[in-house]
Amino acid sequence: MSETVWVITGTSSGFGKAIAYTALSKGATVVATARKSSKLQDLKAAGADTIDLDVTSDMETLKETAAKVVQKHGKVTHLINAAGYVLDAAVEEANPQETYDQFNTNVFGTLNVSRAFLPFLRKQPDSVLATFGSMASWVPGPTFGIYASTKFAVSGVTEAMRMELDSLNVRVCVIEPGYFRSNLLGSDARIQAKTLLPEYEATVVGETRRALDAAHQNQLGDVEKAAKVIVDVLTCSGVARGKEIPVRLVLGSDIQAAIRQKCKETLSLLDEWAEISRTTDHSD
Repeated sequence: MSETVWVITGTSSGFGKAIAYTALSKGATVVATARKSSKLQDLKAAGADTIDLDVTSDMETLKETAAKVVQKHGKVTHLINAAGYVLDAAVEEANPQETYDQFNTNVFGTLNVSRAFLPFLRKQPDSVLATFGSMASWVPGPTFGIYASTKFAVSGVTEAMRMELDSLNVRVCVIEPGYFRSNLLGSDARIQAKTLLPEYEATVVGETRRALDAAHQNQLGDVEKAAKVIVDVLTCSGVARGKEIPVRLVLGSDIQAAIRQKCKETLSLLDEWAEISRTTDHSD
């Protein structure tokens, strides 16, 4: 991996940070990014190149950042879009600005960072672009409906990018973790709406909010174990030796069960409404 150059967003905590450390341990050159790179002193001490990168910056700024990275390191072989956060709000509670900000970071940020680096990724044989979906990509829920919709969007657009970039030698993958002991449910990465409506407190919204509070740092998944699998998969080495990079990398036994249940329910729904669905076809 000594010839690989990884650019990773959102490395101040969670998956981004763990992936950065794992890639460094494998001998990769790592460009670790955050809105304020001053928060990345530990990664810098470990050998990472740390830079400021706000994924919500305008395209020209992102393109300039990408060009500077390539000028310094000669190339980029792996782009990992790990930056993101959770908006904790029922759909009615989230105001338009809060909703936009959630999409601006999780979706538009991922897209724009990808656009900035793709001209350089396309120049490298077998380069890799990875995004982050979630169990919420498959199973949305009360209090995180807006967040789930961003992850639906990221999952869908990543699948399309996989098709668009396959013949251009860029391998594209969406990483979809279950519940992991990252800081995603903590105060830094889970932002509550400014207005929480009392009408929802005694409903499934309040119940889910309290459950998420209780789940923080009690999740099933181990971030460091996941980071090792992610790096292996995105380099087709270790546990993924001999395999191709999948369009989706699903991590965790909890999300395995959730997706299987979702597929079962979806097939059942299709069967129930099949006859009525077919009546909308042209008959000529």
